[in-house]
Parts: sequence; structure tokens; C-alpha cells
Amino acid sequence: MPKPLILCVVGTRPEAIKVAPVVQELRRFSHLADTVLVSTGQHREMLTQSLAAFGLAPDEDLEIMQHGQTLAQVTARAIAGLDGLIEKHGPTAVMAQGDTTTTFIAALNSFYRRIPFAHVEAGLRTDTIDNPFPEEFNRRAAGLITSLHFPPTEWAAKNLRHEGKNPDSIYITGNTGIDAVLATGSAAQTKWFEEWPGRILLLTTHRRENWGEPQRQIARAALRLLDEFPDVLLVVPMHKNPQVREVLEGILGNHERARLIEPPDYGDFVPLMRRSTLILSDSGGVQEEAPAFGIPVLVLRETTERPEGCDAGTAKLVGTDENRIYTEAHVLLANEHAYRLMANAVSPYGDGKASARIRYVLLKSLGIESPEVPMWS
Repeated sequence: MPKPLILCVVGTRPEAIKVAPVVQELRRFSHLADTVLVSTGQHREMLTQSLAAFGLAPDEDLEIMQHGQTLAQVTARAIAGLDGLIEKHGPTAVMAQGDTTTTFIAALNSFYRRIPFAHVEAGLRTDTIDNPFPEEFNRRAAGLITSLHFPPTEWAAKNLRHEGKNPDSIYITGNTGIDAVLATGSAAQTKWFEEWPGRILLLTTHRRENWGEPQRQIARAALRLLDEFPDVLLVVPMHKNPQVREVLEGILGNHERARLIEPPDYGDFVPLMRRSTLILSDSGGVQEEAPAFGIPVLVLRETTERPEGCDAGTAKLVGTDENRIYTEAHVLLANEHAYRLMANAVSPYGDGKASARIRYVLLKSLGIESPEVPMWS
């Protein structure tokens, strides 16, 4: 009798980082089930780099990325390509993570083929279906057809229960991003800006809803902080999107203490976070990862589907208004007590064992027993 086969689908850099520890964990038990790692190529270069940091490469790559394509074109190409791979491999289960178009398509194709779908990082929600866009729709739609929900926290699990999901399908695991960042952080060798004696302000901004004027306000706030604090070096890993780069280069490119760099590999980005004093970011992953190292995060968004960090005091939602960003960051850079309150808060996102919990539940759902790890609480 053939072994069960789990199709693990990723499309972007954040997905790759958070799925990689699960794939590694499943492959520890390759004598019990096979695992096929599929990339849609929604993010091409950055995804490949991220997987390589974990010693992984896609078994299949749809290479759907084309310059200037619309969301509808991404969706159509991913549906057709992934359906072909499901036909080819005949998986027993399909797994994907988070809220991207790739995740939505993996869930939809699984539903069409009547294959159980496992959703890693399930249950994150904001109040409106189009903010963040299109991620909020993607995760809600995926949740409608998910067989196994793996929420990272009790808050996310509560959202799923409130929506009427079967409680027996919900397993609180912690966030696999914490598995990834702790493993990478312990092995990291890269040293960042050793020649700089002062503090580092790390800025990451790329979200679609922040393109244009919101991003200009973010960049202007960062510029004011540089002028106010001469011991601060601003480091900005720039997203590949030209709309993002044009704004950042236009406002920050000429400042002597601004370093606009190419996006580092994940293995290099983790030590950059650890080297930073304060992080300004609209990234969901950074909201989870930085608190694991005691680095405060100001969240450059109007809403967040990760309120646990704000509730715990490790992160603060500040939006994209220039004056608000400047004021909140100024407090943390100028007031040691305020800074320590955020830096010493406890991360609410996990203990580094989420992947093992997911592996146990997923294999058990296929009738396979493996070592159990108590659920995150």
C-alpha cells in the first residue's frame, strides 16, 4: 500500500519561511508519509532564497510570476497549474500557510478535488474583508473549506469558533514563524554594521495598501527621526517592487545615515533584526519575529490581524500618518523607560514547537501515529 502524500504549497517569501520548518518536520517522518514541496512562484527570487536558508528547494515550481500581471491573472494561472500537480501527485492532503493568493488557490483546488486541506496560521482576522487587501479575503475564503485549522494563538482560534468552524478541527499550535526565527537566529553567522557604534532603526514597508502617499509619509517620518537622533543609522531592506523603491529612494536615498539595501536572505535578515534597536514595519511576520528577540515593533498599518503582540506590549499599531509615526518612535528612542517596557514584554506567539504539533495532528488525521507534543496555550 503506498504511503500517504502531503502536498505543501508556498508562493511567497513569508510563506516559505513559515512552511519550511513544517516541511523539515514532516520529512523527519518520511518513513510514514511523503512530502512534496510546491512553489507557485508568486514571489520568485525571494522565495527561493528563503527556502535555501532551511536547506530546502521546491520539488515542483509553477513559475507563475510575470511582470505587471493582475491579481486575476495570478489567480487563473495558479489554479490551472496547481490542479495539474494535484492530478500528477494524487496527494492525500494539501497544506498551505497564511493569507496569500497561493494559499487561497491551494484551498480552492483541494475543495474541487475533495482533498483535505490543512491551513497553517489559520484564524487571523481584521474587521473588514478588504483590509489588508487581498489577504483578508484570502484567509477568510480558505477558512471556509479547511479541514484542519492550525491557529497560532487562542485569539485566532476564538475567531474560528465564532465563525462556526468545527471545534474538533481547530488545533492551537503557536506560530511556525517562531520555530523558523529561533532556529535561524541560533545558527546565524552574519554580522551587520559592526563599524557603526550607535543604534539601528530598521524600516520594512511593502504592503499594497501602503503604496503611494502612505509610504511617502512613512519615509518622511523616518527622515525626521534621522535628523533628530544623530546616533541612529536607518537600514531599509527594499522590496523588489519598483513602486516601493521609487518612494524610498526619492526621500531617503541621499541621507548619509540611510542604508537602502537589497532584501537579505532570511538567514541574514534574522541577525539584522537582532542588531536593531527599534523596528518600523508593515510586515505581519516581523510583528511576530522581532518580539522573540525583545525588539519593539511599531506597526505601520491601520489594522492588524495580529493583536496579541499589541496586547502583550511587544508591538504598537501606529498607522501611516507621518506625525504619529515620528512621535511614537521618538518616545522609544528618547525614553529608556518606555523602550524597556516594550523590549521586556513577553512574546505571545509561540515556543518553537508549532511545526511538531502540526506534524502530529496532520499525520494523525491520515491514520498515522507519531510522537505527540502538547498544544500551545
